[in-house]
Amino acid sequence: MSGSEAAAGTPPASLPGLEDIRAAARRLEPLAVRTPLLDVPGASARLGLRLLIKAEVLQRTGTFKFRGAYNRIAALSPEARKGGVVAFSSGNHAQGVAAAAALLGVPATIVMPADAPAIKLANTRNYGAEVVLYDRERDDREAIGRAIAGERGATLVPPFDDPWIIAGQGTVGLEIAEQCAELGLVPDAVLAPASGGGLIAGMAIALADACPTARLIACEPAGFDDIGRSLQAGKRESNAPGGRSICDALMAATPGLLPFALLTKLKAAAIAVTEAEVEQAMVMAFLELKLVVEPGGAAALAAVLAGKAGAGLGAGSGASPDGRPRVVVAVASGGNVDPALFALVLSRSAMK
Repeated sequence: MSGSEAAAGTPPASLPGLEDIRAAARRLEPLAVRTPLLDVPGASARLGLRLLIKAEVLQRTGTFKFRGAYNRIAALSPEARKGGVVAFSSGNHAQGVAAAAALLGVPATIVMPADAPAIKLANTRNYGAEVVLYDRERDDREAIGRAIAGERGATLVPPFDDPWIIAGQGTVGLEIAEQCAELGLVPDAVLAPASGGGLIAGMAIALADACPTARLIACEPAGFDDIGRSLQAGKRESNAPGGRSICDALMAATPGLLPFALLTKLKAAAIAVTEAEVEQAMVMAFLELKLVVEPGGAAALAAVLAGKAGAGLGAGSGASPDGRPRVVVAVASGGNVDPALFALVLSRSAMK
């Protein structure tokens, strides 16, 4: 993105690049948390690899979404900021936009499904945003968001199909590369939960430069594996309408245009995980790391614990060709889970 485009807050037609992610990192540095990269010794020993978890559950708003939202809104011109912003989201992007808008003094309206987790609805309102509810089965959230933005002269801030959003999310990849280097490690694979693909696409840009041998793997819920099917087909595929998943944050109907172009260009892979595998990952993160991870945020960890990361590496075990343990990084992307659901997941595990 050029300097003039950044000043005007107008998204470029071209895909974002490494310099855009570095610029986002500078913009976010005073505000975003440099979340830790945590060793998981117990799981590493069981799996025969070196597992590291990027704990974005400790980010502002409890999710990586703050990064992209702030990067997008901060780039708006003073005149555009006066008009406010509108977003549509199942909850995590909603909170990121609401928090970023509050920090920048920008009015925010968020279109959210009526069945979104109560904690996400409450948090979005608590950040000062106006929440407009819609029916996930009957209504078109994007059409509602566009209509509100048009009526109010506001800027639409999409959840993933935007170069500024992708660049902001890509700062997760920059940090992973830096933190691995500080540990003297080179990751063999980096996995992240994926819905529309903004996070994994931004990370792919950053890691292609810093860790070119690392395999980037998008992790999706079974039944919502549109990225995996799209990468196989060479064109964007959609999920069947009416599906449900415990991973409420990972239910986009189809990959974003820009994320899919980047994931195709950078040769990412994709893995689908079951709800049982997701619940196992939530329990493991709580018991071994004392982290609260929401279902969608646990998808990457679920793939690793289920032994599925090897498929993306082209290997069936944790061992690399030179005999050292493979280094696998899993992003825990969000922790905004309703307490009742979290308690239920833990109790189900205790009964097994």
